[in-house]
Amino acid sequence: MAFENVKQYFEKLGMGERVMELTKSSATVEEAADAIGCEAGQIAKTMSFLLNDKPILIVMAGDSKADNKKYKNVFHQKAKMIPGDMVETLIGHTPGGICPFAVKPDVTVYLDISLKRFERVYPAAGSGHSAVDLSLKELENCSGFTDWVDVCKEISVS
Repeated sequence: MAFENVKQYFEKLGMGERVMELTKSSATVEEAADAIGCEAGQIAKTMSFLLNDKPILIVMAGDSKADNKKYKNVFHQKAKMIPGDMVETLIGHTPGGICPFAVKPDVTVYLDISLKRFERVYPAAGSGHSAVDLSLKELENCSGFTDWVDVCKEISVS
């Protein structure tokens, strides 16, 4: 159902063709990058947290990890992920398909600056076999985001 909601959301925006239903799994960053044919960092993974007991989403580059110290500096409390069995109830999507589109009305969305390295990113589209092809500007416009944040660890280039 969540995939259909996201697809309808993009249809209303005139961007339905950007939503991809994949034959391969996209439930993890590695699987999504393989299924789409892009680098792992371009997968815009969406992490779900509780902030003052309210659900928030942070969309970050697939090769990034949340940094607890940076998170606390931005949000003034310790990072607390939403337990897996509560994600669908609070967000509207299940783990593996979480995205910032067609979410419950009380969910606040943030974008992490780790995404700014890429011209195109691929967030999930509500299922573990989906993605949406977006520019950063389109992600801003379609996600209803509140702000850009810096809550990820620095990416080490080897």
